[in-house]
Formats: sequence, C-alpha cells, structure tokens
Amino acid sequence: MTESAAAVTAAGEPAGRGLLRFLTCGSVDDGKSTLIGRLLYETQVVFEDHIDAVTRASRRHGTTGEDVDLALLVDGLEAEREQGITIDVAYRYFATARRKFIVADTPGHEQYTRNMATGASTADLAVLLVDARKGVLTQTKRHAYIAQLLGIRHVVLAVNKIDLVDFDAARFAEIVDDFRRFAAGWTFATSVAIPLSARYGDNLIAPSRRTPWYDGPPLLDHLETVAIDEDRGGEPFRLPIQWVNRPNLDFRGLSGTIAGGRVRVGDPVVVTASGQGTTVARIVTADGDLAAAEAGQAVTLTFAEEIDASRGDVLTQPDARPEFADQFAAHVVWMHETPLFPGRPYLLKAGTRTVTATVSEIKHRVDVNTLSHLAAKELHLNEIGFCNVSLSAPIAFDPYAANRETGGFILIDRLTNATVGAGMIEFGLRRATNIHWQALDVDKASRSALKGQKPAILWFTGLSGAGKSTIANLVEKKLLADGRHTYLLDGDNVRHGLNRDLGFTEADRIENIRRVAETAKLFVDAGLIVLVSFISPFRSERRMARDLVEPGEFIEIFVDTSIDECRRRDPKGLYAKADRGQIKNFTGIDSPYEPPENAEMRIDTTSDSPEVLATRIVDELRRRAIVG
Repeated sequence: MTESAAAVTAAGEPAGRGLLRFLTCGSVDDGKSTLIGRLLYETQVVFEDHIDAVTRASRRHGTTGEDVDLALLVDGLEAEREQGITIDVAYRYFATARRKFIVADTPGHEQYTRNMATGASTADLAVLLVDARKGVLTQTKRHAYIAQLLGIRHVVLAVNKIDLVDFDAARFAEIVDDFRRFAAGWTFATSVAIPLSARYGDNLIAPSRRTPWYDGPPLLDHLETVAIDEDRGGEPFRLPIQWVNRPNLDFRGLSGTIAGGRVRVGDPVVVTASGQGTTVARIVTADGDLAAAEAGQAVTLTFAEEIDASRGDVLTQPDARPEFADQFAAHVVWMHETPLFPGRPYLLKAGTRTVTATVSEIKHRVDVNTLSHLAAKELHLNEIGFCNVSLSAPIAFDPYAANRETGGFILIDRLTNATVGAGMIEFGLRRATNIHWQALDVDKASRSALKGQKPAILWFTGLSGAGKSTIANLVEKKLLADGRHTYLLDGDNVRHGLNRDLGFTEADRIENIRRVAETAKLFVDAGLIVLVSFISPFRSERRMARDLVEPGEFIEIFVDTSIDECRRRDPKGLYAKADRGQIKNFTGIDSPYEPPENAEMRIDTTSDSPEVLATRIVDELRRRAIVG
C-alpha cells in the first residue's frame, strides 16, 4: 500500500484537492463492486470486524474461491449477496492524504439503468468498467452515453480482469480503440484508459509489474490528481426557493440551497417569474450571518424591500436571468415499465417547482449502440429520447449543460407518485415565448349567463357496447327539450374528422383523448353542456381531461357494463372480430380498461332501461345546479 493511499492530515482532513464524487458503471459482472471494495480495503477505511464479517460472508456468497470477496464490502443488500449482483446504488466514503471521495457503486443490469442514472446525476467522474474478455458491450455504451448526457466531464475506461487475458497489451489496445470510436465527438475534459485487476489490485493503488507496457497512472493516483472545476461562483446566481422562513412576526426570509453562482450582502436580485427586484440585506445560516455565499450552501436571504415570492420561485441576478417558459426540448431517460406516451400527463419536478407536464412530441429515440437517431412514438424502459415538453405553467430553467441543478428535472406518475423519468433540458422552445394569451372581453361567465346554465363536461366512459352513446344521446335530447345548449362528442363520429389520422395503439388512444378533452374545454368556455362519449380506457387521460376545467365542471359517468354483457350485445360485431384476431388493441380483449375509482355517477345498464338512466342523469345535473 502506498503512502498516499493511507495517510491523512493530523486533523483527519485530506490536504489536497477537495471532494471528488465518482461512480463506477458498466455492464453486469464487470467487477464494479470488487473495484470499490479493493479501494476501501487498500486505503484502510474498513474496520477489522467488518473484514471478519465479509470473510464469513465470502464462504456463503463469495465468488472468489478461498479468497475474501471484497465486492461484499459494497453489496450490502442480502438479495445482492445471494445473487452476486448490485441492485441499488451504494454510496461509500473514503479519503487519502490528497483527496476525499464519495463513490457510487451502480448496478450493471439493464433493468436497473434508472439507478445508474441516479448515481451519475451528482458525479464529477465516471469509472467505466469493461471486462477484458468481453469488451465494450451494449450496457457499457448505454452507461457511457448516460454519463456524458448527465454532464460528467471526466471518464476513466477501466479495462478490468486484465489478468484473465494474460495481461495482453493488444487486447487492451483493441478495447480502448473500440470505445474511442464509439465515443468520438464527445467532449470529456479528461479521458484515461487503465488496465487493471480489481481482484488482485493490479494498477489500482500502485503500478503493476505485470503490465510493463502500460506507462500511465494507477487508478487511485489519477483519482487523486484529476482537476475538477469546483468553483461554481462564476456561474449566474440561482436560488430556488424551498420555503418562506417566518418563525415570528419580526422575521421573514426566503430559504433554499444556492444552485449556481454566489451572492453577497447588498447584491441586487430579482424573482424570475415576476421580475420584481430587491437588494439582499442579510445572508442567514445556522452558523450565523455571512457576508457572501456560493453554490451548494443552504441559506436564508432577507431583503431591503419585501418581495412577493414563495416555494418554486427562483431568485437570480438581474443581468443574467434564466429562461422562463412553458415549453422546452430535453433529453429524457425513461425509467418505468409503462412506456412514455406523448400527450399523457405527468408531474414534472424541477428544483423546488412542481407542475403538470406532457411530452408533446418525441423527436427521436437514441440507439445506444450506434448513437443514431430513430423515429419513435413512445419510449420504453431504459430508452433515451429527445422530446418536446409542454408545461401547465412556465418555470425558470437553464440548459443542463450550463447548470445541472436548474437544467434537470424528473417526471412523476400522477396516480402512483413513482418517478418514471429523468430529463436534461437543452433549450427553451421559441414558440413558448412568442405566443401569449390574448385578452378577451367576452368570457365563459358571460356566455353561460346568456344561456342560463352552468357549463360542464359529462364524460361517459365504459367498454365498447356498454351503452354510452345510447344514454348520452338520450340525455342530450332531454336537455335540449329543457332549453339547454349542448353538444355531443361521440368517439366514432370524432374519428371521421378531427381524429381521422389516429389508430388504436396506446399512444394513439392517448392522443385521441387529449384532442377531445381540449375540444370539450373549448365548448365549456363557450358556455355549453358538452357530452363526451368515449371508451377512454386510461385513468390518467380522464384525469387530464378533468384538470383542464374548473372544479365541479367535470362529471364522470361510469357506464358499468360487464364485458360478458358487452360481448352478448356486440352491436357492431367488434368483439367477434377481436376474438378472431381481426382487430388488434381492442379494449377488454388485448388492451386494458381502467375503471374509474371515484366517478361522480355509476350507472348499470342491466338493471334499468336507457330512458330511466338518462332521466336519472338529468336529475343529478339538477341536484348539482348545472341545469335548473
């Protein structure tokens, strides 16, 4: 073990280049956990009782014969030890005389790519492991692409298990050339290739005598000396507001972690959304007031003049403001088994701001083998696409390349709250800043008052053949007889015009409902009672339609007819065709229907006639004061 690997200063703090965050990544079983375990062992940061425990665990779960399996120092989950793989991201801390380190051990299996992206999002350097026997694999390329996409500026190509190819210099050179051809055009600040054996320590801490043909640094020496640009003070000042700090009547400040640049007492700042400006009066921290603060510090700012700002707003310097728009283009890494479909609503969280968002268009999908751009209508698990994203409200952002904190976001499923995607903003869309709402003197209230009714959407949902169109038609006739102003949007009729270009894939079904929901919203704004009769099989799209209008204006009517009864009726012969395989993606057969969980009305067409059910619906509208 070298002196630099073990020594620390008397105060216990490394006296060198500060903190380096790095991750190990690559394909499965390339030796990522073993490499980190060896680093921890050689730098003497592992206690003896931990070594004893790993020695015992090696007898049960180890893969190194009689030797201690150092990978078990990192693979802490029982499932990881039993399967011999890494599942979750494991973070470890260690230090040498020259630097402190936080290392993320990320999983190599394709299904855990989302975990790798999580580890890469805060890393300065990536150690990309390649098994010398297998060479550069698809997952190696995927991890390399994600690393550069997430702004990692330094990469080490660690050709591991070089002992298993007899320390062959030609094999090492072949792998290095293969990787460099793949990554041609990427602008890493540093890119170093090192042949090593994580199991035996070759070129890990000190140069190996078994690779006399390699004259570069061992891995630890490179990690200790690589120059990481840690000064973010030169960036424009950004402070996403986390909360309004008001412990008593005499104090009000805005709290958050500085995401870029630095701020001093007396500096002018503005709220991005409103443009309202003021001057910093105090910089308050848990350890007392500061004269200045910079990126990474958690602070509370007070001001010479109070400003209207709250969680989700961004404070910035007046002469270098972020973009502020409701549409942008971004790379998206999809992390969920359910595909991403354009038009489907998600929650988007960027910094401290959360808004509803949809991917309006997938411009292309990236083939991680060739980096070519492929046409795509959806993104599946672990796929990466370049997308246009549309938001329900504008947010402040920077390009990800300029600021990883204000340029990154996650997508969240609105029903399960699961994180389903991560994104890196490239640029705002110009049309987002060129298009503005035109003020109109005649509004929805004026139009509905003229008609003497409350506008609303009656959304009929259910399986094909459930009776939606029949009942909706009867309800409209009764409302018309009562002098009400209505319009009926029927699923089949709309596909003859507005949606004639759409098929019945899941992506097209989502777009079908999105267009109809936006049309229904316009009818509501016109003061009409609009009846929508669509299968609309997915809860997320029905919720999207509900969110387009005001509370109380969306009445979901679940026409609850069993599939057996719908099959028996089969008025258009569609079920028979679907059973014969003549119709694909038919709801209830080979495409799912998600029944409403909290519909305003549920009607059973097997217990009453359509006429009785239509009357019941009109009575419910009167009870809700939609009609008099």
